[in-house]
Amino acid sequence: MGLSNGLVHVYTGNGKGKTSAALGLALRAAGSGLKVLIVHFMKGPSFDYGEDHVLASLPNVTQVRFGTDHFVDPENLKGEDIEAARTALDFLRFQMNSTFYDVVIADELNVAVNFGLLSEEAVLNVIREKPEKVELVITGRYATESVQELADYVTFFEEKKHPFQKGIKARQGIDY
Repeated sequence: MGLSNGLVHVYTGNGKGKTSAALGLALRAAGSGLKVLIVHFMKGPSFDYGEDHVLASLPNVTQVRFGTDHFVDPENLKGEDIEAARTALDFLRFQMNSTFYDVVIADELNVAVNFGLLSEEAVLNVIREKPEKVELVITGRYATESVQELADYVTFFEEKKHPFQKGIKARQGIDY
């Protein structure tokens, strides 16, 4: 099938649902016969997300996690966190430019830039290099103005209210 004109999406803001929206687009694309690659930044292999179990069983969807088995502390970056983010970006760039995939999702890429794991310029270059027939989706809080300017779609998720404010912790199957 394939796309005749791939565009760039940015899902950002402090509200819940950015990755979920990207995964919804992945389901729609896979259901239409498009090949989808999901590259997770800063989400190591030991993190267990409910969607992983379903995505692994879907034809046309490939999901790869890059990161360590700890949460990244932007005030105390470790070399292994920086290396994982760079490896993820190199992998994403290679796969995107191969044009094997119709849709490429860069999950939490904006956060990786904000934390200092990657440069903004490296991400801008990926956007500029995007092949014409590839749809690119970038998620995560803190999307820079320059990333937003290069995008075709920019969607802000704004938090108005969250159960965490009442002391309710993240729930498996709902929040992860």
